[in-house]
Amino acid sequence: MPRQILTEMKEWAALKKHYGEIKDVTLKSMFESDGRRAGKFTVDCCGLHVDYSKNRITEHTVSLLIGLAEACGLKDEIERMFRGEKINATEGRPVLHTALRNIDGGPVMVDGHDVMPGVRAVLGRMREFSDSVRNGVWKGYTGRPIKNIINIGIGGSDLGPCMVTEALKFYSQRDLRSFFISNVDGTQIVETLQGLDPEETLFIVASKTFTTQETMTNAATARQWIVDALSSDKAVPFHFVALSTNLDEVKKFGISDENKFEFWDWVGGRYSLTSAIGLSIMISIGYDNFISLLKGFQEMDNHFRTAPFEGNIPVILALLGVWYNNFFGCETYAVLPYDQYLHRFPAYLQQGDMESSGKCVDRSGRRVNYQTGPIVWGEPGTNGQHAFYQLMHQGTKLIPADLIGFARSLNETGDHHRKLMANLFAQAEAFAFGRDDAEARAAGVAPDLLPYKVFEGNRPTTVILAERLTPAVLGKLIAMYEHKFFTQGIIWDIYSFDQWGVELGKELAGRILPELGPGGTSDLKHDDSTNRLIDFFRRYQ
Repeated sequence: MPRQILTEMKEWAALKKHYGEIKDVTLKSMFESDGRRAGKFTVDCCGLHVDYSKNRITEHTVSLLIGLAEACGLKDEIERMFRGEKINATEGRPVLHTALRNIDGGPVMVDGHDVMPGVRAVLGRMREFSDSVRNGVWKGYTGRPIKNIINIGIGGSDLGPCMVTEALKFYSQRDLRSFFISNVDGTQIVETLQGLDPEETLFIVASKTFTTQETMTNAATARQWIVDALSSDKAVPFHFVALSTNLDEVKKFGISDENKFEFWDWVGGRYSLTSAIGLSIMISIGYDNFISLLKGFQEMDNHFRTAPFEGNIPVILALLGVWYNNFFGCETYAVLPYDQYLHRFPAYLQQGDMESSGKCVDRSGRRVNYQTGPIVWGEPGTNGQHAFYQLMHQGTKLIPADLIGFARSLNETGDHHRKLMANLFAQAEAFAFGRDDAEARAAGVAPDLLPYKVFEGNRPTTVILAERLTPAVLGKLIAMYEHKFFTQGIIWDIYSFDQWGVELGKELAGRILPELGPGGTSDLKHDDSTNRLIDFFRRYQ
């Protein structure tokens, strides 16, 4: 039976009425009227300190938002996911990335079968392989140890491993270098291979079907590079491993069975870095650190599944997202990590949020009449401060933001870290409270410059802190956002775990590709614009 349309629910109507009452209330007045506000809107759990007091909410706002989540059946939906029910209904699959990090938990059943023995078996094989590479036991075709690890994938098979490998570089084995190739643009693989020694290079080809156009095009180029350099097809098994479920295609490529690592169709690409897709991560940071990463995921999974909504970090973040997206009309939010190791984190979350929540049809097939997924973006601080913070402070758009930081740096160098964190705290304060006319005058601003140097403030932020960036803390942060996306999807009544929107462009590209090559038909059957674009390209071939 279709769920009641979101905008027709009484809980939605109550929030709409409340928004009308609160929309012009300032954060400055909220803090002035309640000296204990921060304590009421802070959650300390799982080693994270989440201060959401600088959001345009009251306790009544939170109560109404939780009421909406309850009315949408969030608690039951959480259980359905963890139990392995087929909540990815358009593809007929369970959604069990949580099983991948259930490392010291009980059975997880799919169609009456416990998947955990298989998960642990793949982890064991990953350990054996990664240890052999890290210890120099795995040798290339000419007997030399591996020094360069190149992951070839795209989407979740690239963004996750790349982000985590960068984020945990401090814990990496420094005589191994990690590279990531995803774009079908030949420039990326050509530039990546420049200066690398084929005898010391290992490629990890990550493709569930082993037919993904971008991945397999790059893999074919890499294969030819190895064969040409080492003068034999027999070199391929020494320099390639596969993360795939398509054994036949893997064999055709020349990769042996023992060098194939499987994962399962109940693992979505953007949630797959804790599966065999994370092999490049494990090689970089080692098995023990990888397990610490998984334990961080698991701790946040357990928190999300069991914590009451009023103290549940992913639920709170999701409800804030709904509040701004659907009531304030914000179409975007920023993720601003104040740690250079997390420089790829916003890009990773772009896929996680926008691919999960970028839907316009609800779970009953009805077109929605409300906003769903936001536009997600960001850069590390303090770089972003000298780029787009101007618009965030004084522009015409309201942009909620998450600011992420750590009490201790992994690289204590002079007073760098104190300055970094001073900027984080200052930006959150400035976004919230701004600077009014009187304060600007008191600061000595000339009268003719007052309009330009007044900051209206009232810009919402959530500050997320931890002691320092460890594998476990990173796992908690990633899982926190994963569950945020899921919660928003339940409230918006959309399927968060499919991504049909990526298919049409691929299909059309398959039709156009033959028309771009030698002997391509001159009888183009596209629209006038596309025909002319193809004609322009072909004139230069």
